Amino acid sequence: MQLLQQTIQNIQSADHKMMEQARERIDGLCKPPGSLGRLETLAVQLSGITGELFPAIDKKAIIVCAADHGVCDEGVTSNPQNVTVFQTLNFPRGGTGVCAVAKITNAKIVTVDVGVKEDIPHDAGVIIKKIKYGTDNMAKGPAMSREEAIQSIEVGIEVATEEINKGINVLGTGEMGIGNTTPSAAILSVLRECNPNEVTGFGAGVGPGGIAHKVEVIHNAIALNKPNRHDAIDILAKVGGLEIGAMAGVILAAAAHRKPVVIDGFISTIAALIANELEPNVKAYIVPSHASEEPGAKIAAEMLGIEPMLQMNMRLGEGSGAALAFPILDAACSMMKNMATLEESMLLLKK
Repeated sequence: MQLLQQTIQNIQSADHKMMEQARERIDGLCKPPGSLGRLETLAVQLSGITGELFPAIDKKAIIVCAADHGVCDEGVTSNPQNVTVFQTLNFPRGGTGVCAVAKITNAKIVTVDVGVKEDIPHDAGVIIKKIKYGTDNMAKGPAMSREEAIQSIEVGIEVATEEINKGINVLGTGEMGIGNTTPSAAILSVLRECNPNEVTGFGAGVGPGGIAHKVEVIHNAIALNKPNRHDAIDILAKVGGLEIGAMAGVILAAAAHRKPVVIDGFISTIAALIANELEPNVKAYIVPSHASEEPGAKIAAEMLGIEPMLQMNMRLGEGSGAALAFPILDAACSMMKNMATLEESMLLLKK
């Protein structure tokens, strides 16, 4: 708990003076005002995050947090749980979707076992931070204890901080965990105070009972566990997931170190909501990537007050959308550094 509290205390608001300087420079570039649209907004945000007019966003890492979910016992997914361990081992080998996309910007993939149901070999290239062998079945009781929920957040903080200390200056959030759209929808239902049928989707493959059964499981789990809407850690513990907590920790750590963090789709956005509940200043450090096909993703983004940059009809997870968005950050930084202002262009013409 001490690490979590220290991290939250270190999170400050964005550098608004630098954002004003960035906006002034952008408005003076050789182009019609606002003609580069959201690229301009992103550049201003990156300057506000880093406190630099020409931010360096060149050392990228996506932290993929892996864990299993006891609620899979309720038949909410058609995918076998052993896919989690299979894919967790596949990340260090470079064989997953996010690995393929990340190669275009040489982004590092960091894989963390927060709660995979099986043991991961220590020589597999995975960081072992296992808290427990998957969450408990939230349909029968709390998914985890409050202490375990805090531990999961602190795992994300630890791993992200270590990467930042190695020189990483932009992070992405990714996850692996069969069944994790169920706790994500449950968390969103509690935070939004809505019926789960408004935010529950197909996921990676819905179980034989269809979405109706998935909704019923979520509804019953919330009724049984009674998570406190005003206590993000209680929500995470009662109906959440270990990898969701870890991603929230990654986001908090990025904000505490004034680094941008690019979030992926539905599950990453839920983690961002948890982080934002713990410290609202984190919102300034979040860069949304793509609009997930999951119905809850749009609602979660609206609650957070962010708008995804890409519409790609994706719902893979893993951090794949974050990896795809990295080149847009590169473009925003290049615009700031390499595009001339009208004044600079006039001086060049006079030479």
